[in-house]
Amino acid sequence: MKRFNLLPFALLVLMLSGWAFADRDSEIRDLKLEKEKLNSEIQKLNRQIASTDSMLKADDSRYKTLQNRYKADTDRRRAEIDSLNAKIRAVAGELQTERNKQAHAKNRADNVAAKRKALRSELTGICKKLEAQVAQTLPWERESRLDRVKSLTRDIESGNASEEEAFSRLKSLVAEETKFGDEVVVINSPLTRKDGELINATILRIGNQWMVYSDENGTVFGSLVRKLDGGTVAYEWNENLNLEERAAVKLALDVKQAKKPPQVVKLPVSLSIVGGEK
Repeated sequence: MKRFNLLPFALLVLMLSGWAFADRDSEIRDLKLEKEKLNSEIQKLNRQIASTDSMLKADDSRYKTLQNRYKADTDRRRAEIDSLNAKIRAVAGELQTERNKQAHAKNRADNVAAKRKALRSELTGICKKLEAQVAQTLPWERESRLDRVKSLTRDIESGNASEEEAFSRLKSLVAEETKFGDEVVVINSPLTRKDGELINATILRIGNQWMVYSDENGTVFGSLVRKLDGGTVAYEWNENLNLEERAAVKLALDVKQAKKPPQVVKLPVSLSIVGGEK
């Protein structure tokens, strides 16, 4: 009787154990499935991590490449800038040297211009003095001589004649005036006497000291006399010559025209322009 009572209990225990084992197996299967799921997710995550690591490595490689390129480009540009700075300094030095040369050349040009201006002023002053001198000399081609001097003065003042040309022309004019004061010339020319009579005269000029004449018949004689009137110089003919003075004039004219043999002729001081000055 006791045995039969234990049997149902044993069966109940076995049933409960079977159920418990079934639940355990189900739980184990669930855990295995969960494990496989987790392993799958872990593998997926590992693949993502590997992909991310690869991307990070690629990014790091690109970053390093870009950094190296940037450094190389920066170094290259710095080298170019240094080279350009060196060239700029060299060009600036050359430019300063050229400026110094130009300044020196300008100073020399200014000095030359100043000297030329001073020379031009001096030449103008000499020409004006020569004008005044010619204007007071003998009335022998005086207008043409005076025109040449005035022309040179105008050319110097207007800048039409360079300093070299002006000096050369002035030298020629002075030489002409010097020759005028030394030469002895005789011409046959119409001459107006003091009384207005027009005669054919033979005129003898000895430098700027004597100027005498005789008519073609040898009957009228005269000598040029300088007169001072209030500081103004004027010239007129003195026709009141004595016999000695007339003879001296006639002899001088004959010798100069080769009508008589060459000889020394002494003209009285009274016949000279200065000697006859009043």
